[in-house]
Amino acid sequence: MYPFLRHMKEVLAARRAPKLGLFDPHVSRHICWPWDLDPWGELNNGRTLTLFDFGRTALGLRTDIDRLLLAKGWGMTVAGSTVRYRRRVTAFTRLTMHSRCIGWDDRFLYKEQSMWRGEDCTSHVLIRSAITSKAGIVPPVELARAAGLSPESPAMPDWVQAWIKAEALRPWPPSR
Repeated sequence: MYPFLRHMKEVLAARRAPKLGLFDPHVSRHICWPWDLDPWGELNNGRTLTLFDFGRTALGLRTDIDRLLLAKGWGMTVAGSTVRYRRRVTAFTRLTMHSRCIGWDDRFLYKEQSMWRGEDCTSHVLIRSAITSKAGIVPPVELARAAGLSPESPAMPDWVQAWIKAEALRPWPPSR
C-alpha cells in the first residue's frame, strides 16, 4: 500500500520550509521502517523509488514548480529513470536524501537524487519527467519561461547526456 501518511508529512514539511531556486537542492531525512523491507531484510527497491518520489514532491513544492503546473493545468510524470543501488539499507536506518533539478532538453526535465547513510551513498537515481497537458507533452522551456528563467538549460553532466543518447537508441515498443 502506498504510504500516504508519510507522503503527507513530507508535503507539510516542504510547505513550511523556505523556498528554493529551481536548481537548489532539497535535503530531506527518512527512516527505513520494517514495512519498507523486502524478504531479504533490505529496503525494497520499489519502496526506494517511493522515497525518491517524496523528495521530488517536496522539491516541486519548495521551488514553486507545483504552483506553476497547477496554474497552467499541467501535470508531471516520470518518463524514465535509471537507479544505482550500492549500499544495503536495513530496518531503522536513517537516510538523508538530496534532490535537485539539473536541466532539461526539448522534451524532458531531468532530476538527480541520492540517499545517504552518513558518508555512504546507498542509492542514486536519474529521473526524466515529462510535463503533460491535455494536448500532450509540454516542452520544458515553457515551464522555464513561466518560472521567469532563461529558456536555455544549464549544461548537464556528460553522464546525463550519454544516458539521454542511449535512451534515444532504445527501441520502442520493445520486442516481445
